[in-house]
Amino acid sequence: MSDNTALPWTDNYLLGYPPMDDTHREFVDIVDAMLSCEDAAFAGHLRAFIVHAEAHFAEEKAWMESTDFPASSCHVDDHNAVYNSALEVEPHVLDGNVMIGRMFAAELARWFPGHADYLDSALAQWMAKRKLGGVPVVLKRNITTTES
Repeated sequence: MSDNTALPWTDNYLLGYPPMDDTHREFVDIVDAMLSCEDAAFAGHLRAFIVHAEAHFAEEKAWMESTDFPASSCHVDDHNAVYNSALEVEPHVLDGNVMIGRMFAAELARWFPGHADYLDSALAQWMAKRKLGGVPVVLKRNITTTES
């Protein structure tokens, strides 16, 4: 591994829609594994990320389409950019350029919190309101903050 970057799960990522929260926990676990694994294991974790991202993003897209979520275009575009980037990085990693894969994983760790805070939180509230009649109340433990 080239640095100490990590993306551990924190309750900061909870949005109050359990299916989304579960998927996000898996996302964080996979990205964290990409950031912390030995070089020899990186390609396998990247492949796991690609498989996860395909299912994760398709699930959210299906939720948006089935409920006429108003901001779906922007959200789907963001997912497509991440997924396509992963597909572009994979051949380089398979050719031995793990550093580009690590740079991609670090970018995912930077990207995810903002994506979750803005785009996914709106979808989570939309889904909860449709399913439960109101927005979720989310109790968060072990809150961590990052200073810029």
